[in-house]
Amino acid sequence: MLISRLLSIVGLSFLSGCADLSSKLKVPEGGGAYVINEGVLTAAEGVGKKSMDSDVFFTLLTAELAGQRGQYLVALNGYIEAAKQTHNPKFAERAVMIAMYVKDNSKIKEAMDLWLQQAPKDFAVRKTAVLSALKLGDEALAVEHLSVMLTLDAGGFEAAIIELTGILQKEGKDDVVSDAIDALLVQKKENAEIYYIQSLFALQRKDVVLAETKIQEALRFRPNWDKAIIFRAQIYVASGDVVRAKSLLSEAVNKYPSNPKINKMYAQILIRSEHYKEAMSVYKHVVVNNPKDMESQFSVGLIYLQLNQDQDAENVFKKMLEQPEWEYQASYYLGKIEEKKGNFKKALAWFDKVVDGPLAFDASISAVLWLQKDKQFDEAVSRLSELQVKFPKERRRLILVQSDVYSQQKQFDKAYKLLSAGLIEYPDQKEFLYARALIAERLGQSGNVEIDLNKILSNDPNNVEALNAMGYTLLSHSDRYLDAEKFLKKALSIEPEQAVIIDSYGWLQYKLGNMKSALMYLQKAYEKQKETEIAAHLMEVLWFYGKKSEAEKLFKSAFRASPSDEYLKDFQRRILKGHK
Repeated sequence: MLISRLLSIVGLSFLSGCADLSSKLKVPEGGGAYVINEGVLTAAEGVGKKSMDSDVFFTLLTAELAGQRGQYLVALNGYIEAAKQTHNPKFAERAVMIAMYVKDNSKIKEAMDLWLQQAPKDFAVRKTAVLSALKLGDEALAVEHLSVMLTLDAGGFEAAIIELTGILQKEGKDDVVSDAIDALLVQKKENAEIYYIQSLFALQRKDVVLAETKIQEALRFRPNWDKAIIFRAQIYVASGDVVRAKSLLSEAVNKYPSNPKINKMYAQILIRSEHYKEAMSVYKHVVVNNPKDMESQFSVGLIYLQLNQDQDAENVFKKMLEQPEWEYQASYYLGKIEEKKGNFKKALAWFDKVVDGPLAFDASISAVLWLQKDKQFDEAVSRLSELQVKFPKERRRLILVQSDVYSQQKQFDKAYKLLSAGLIEYPDQKEFLYARALIAERLGQSGNVEIDLNKILSNDPNNVEALNAMGYTLLSHSDRYLDAEKFLKKALSIEPEQAVIIDSYGWLQYKLGNMKSALMYLQKAYEKQKETEIAAHLMEVLWFYGKKSEAEKLFKSAFRASPSDEYLKDFQRRILKGHK
């Protein structure tokens, strides 16, 4: 659904994307990691000419060259000495980085103490001191530095904790930061930020009860804290209680009507509950208060699309073209609007404008699919080759699209070979197996169809598409109707309202001679999805059930809409012409 782009990832993934502190601090990764300009000259700028005597400069130069040659202990001692002589914290910082790289605990402590003496109120220094203390297993010292960090910058405290957790998690020390935060709370029992972080950790461990308890404590000490209110709603969503999340945010919006963060979160919950018009109203309210909030304007456009108010959506997206940072996203959805209208050239033109940004790949694929629909197969294949180079991470999806392009041209051998090569590269990839099974069916290789579908079901026994395809294959290419029934019944129990499964089950009933039951299922399937294959099945059952006029009427209607469809042509050849 288009609207899914509006939904932020509700829940907790706060460890993903955390920057590696060591990379920020320029920890050397091997010989040649140091550059003289970066190390000596840059740091020396803050020292002053009188302080930078020849002995100090020589010490720094020696340390820098030693670092370039991989002689890290020499470099480490040089920077410690330079820091002592100049009282320049940049040299102490460099000493700490080298000491942590070589894992010399005594030198880490010496360099860290020196850096703290020279820059005691530097938040980054304290953050590194926490990391150092936790790596050394000194929780009490870590708590001491955490306490200072909280005093220096309460707003940046949470981000620092997340960053530290990400680093230590890589070393298998998942709990040391959490334990230190618990210890810090003993000293600062009324600090909302600490309870908030504890709630984050609890939800990360999927302890929803503890997460809610902790966030309630945070709100007890900071009742108007929008971040905590929003996170409490996220906890409810994570536990599956969307109704409670909606109620909480509705109250919060009434209490803080001008708070954009709470309003936006409420709108997302409304979207999740499919209350699109209400969500639209909330986003419009946000835009009225802040006309420069392009994210909310974009969301309004997406909701218009969801509500099939395409002209209103088009107006929003065309206006957003004036904003360079939104041009590509707006172009993509303008292409989708033209696609919906069936305007091939206009849609393609919009998609081709999306050369960068998060929707660049989707736009490129949409363009290929349009070329495919317009039977410009050579151009589609050419573009797919270019996309393989431009989007190497999307290779699997591109293989599937290219196999479909071949199938549309009835080049089933090419499609089969492409998917087989793909399965060598990506063994047991279920999308490839499923697609190859469909191609094998077109090639008349029912045995290979079963092999590929069985591979999918061995790893994913409830895969509805594979269950349905297996059942349909068995009843279409063999008389193993009881086996087919087993697969189709299971598929129907999992997805009882899916039209293609209802169709397969109705076709099975026809094969078994249960005409009344077959007619019931096939009529239900066609009501849900007016697809030509379902229509062909329904027409055949109507014909042999004695309702020939109804079958002919349905054929004329379906054939008028799709005169080249192979299923309808087959019905015409076998049934209509064959019985005249």
